[in-house]
Amino acid sequence: MNYVFCIIGIIGYRLCLEQLSIYNNLYNWLIKKGYSVILENNIAQALNLNNVISGSTFDIGEKADLAIIIGGDGSMLRIAKILSNYPIKVIGINTGNLGFLTDLNPKSALSTLNYILNGNFYEEKRFLLNVITIKNNIKSKKHILNEVVVHSNNVAKMIEFKVYIDDVFSFFQRADGLIISTPTGSTAYSLSAGGPILMPLLNAIIIIPMFPHGLYSRPLVISAKSKIKIKFSKKILNLSISCDGTSPFKVYRNNEIVIKKSKKFLKLIHSNNYNYFNVLRKKLGWSKKFFKKIK
Repeated sequence: MNYVFCIIGIIGYRLCLEQLSIYNNLYNWLIKKGYSVILENNIAQALNLNNVISGSTFDIGEKADLAIIIGGDGSMLRIAKILSNYPIKVIGINTGNLGFLTDLNPKSALSTLNYILNGNFYEEKRFLLNVITIKNNIKSKKHILNEVVVHSNNVAKMIEFKVYIDDVFSFFQRADGLIISTPTGSTAYSLSAGGPILMPLLNAIIIIPMFPHGLYSRPLVISAKSKIKIKFSKKILNLSISCDGTSPFKVYRNNEIVIKKSKKFLKLIHSNNYNYFNVLRKKLGWSKKFFKKIK
């Protein structure tokens, strides 16, 4: 048999009984099909199987051809930052909530994976963003797949900032904060803030003021080739940045924030039967009343 993938990694964070059962069934199924499998260390320890190859997420990224992520979109976001450093392809089995990134249904996951492992898949390269904070010419960098959110440390407290696009002043804003989102993140926090849904492979970035103090303010979609710079008013005291929903870290009024497209990509694969608009319809409840009337 000619294998499209030879070494497959299994990664997940939750270790409840239901999740462990999924790990165990998937592992045994892959082994029976003749694949070499690397279990993430915590999973291997929890399953306590004999003669298991295990390793860290970094090891899987370096050695495997395919990583199967079991969890929700949050798990995928955490893992994406690591696996985007490697040529490994990624697919997810959803045991979370919506599952825009981990799109395989656990009940039909093995049959869909069998179809995919026979070569019936396509790849989407989802770009990440670099988030660079600059203070006194000292830079610190983070990578995000969904969005970066700039906000006050105080609830219901507005901040003032200027936004520059490609080093040209674009607008001044008083708002609760600012969301900068990738197309991948357009169905996440950006969507809750009234942002548009973008096709995943669009080379674009969304800029969304959060609860702006002005009727003129609207979400803005710009080219992903552009560089975004944010400067803050001297009146501002307490600011934070959240990257992909992780714990916020403080920034200060004399900081600059620069956001631009990273050279890193998450290599996400889907079954050839996958359709993005089918996913949107199911996850977001589009056309439910219409289809009920037809039935």
